[in-house]
Amino acid sequence: MGTIVKIIYQTIINTLLFMAIARVLPSMFFIDNFLTALIAGFLLVLLNMTIKPILHIISFPITLLTFGLFSLVINGLTLEIIAWLISGFVLRSFSAAIFIALIMSIANSFIGYHAFQRRF
Repeated sequence: MGTIVKIIYQTIINTLLFMAIARVLPSMFFIDNFLTALIAGFLLVLLNMTIKPILHIISFPITLLTFGLFSLVINGLTLEIIAWLISGFVLRSFSAAIFIALIMSIANSFIGYHAFQRRF
């Protein structure tokens, strides 16, 4: 699968997850509209491709000590960066960002596994 197709696929999945999570957890997470979710989904894909690998390399020792749980903090930090950049994307707290990152990680791994299992 080409890089552009993966970016589009991940953007759509992230957008739908953002909309669903904002609907289910309105006290923790708020999104203005679909366009804001689409921009945030695309920005999350870009941050995951650029900044997140650098953060994982820098934080490898603490990630190793916490048996990988520090990755959730990195994912929450990535969501906080998006909330800082986009005005209609609101996270109530950093713990909410970590919880939403956990939900998105589980959903993305489940969706990605089933999507790629059918292709190959």
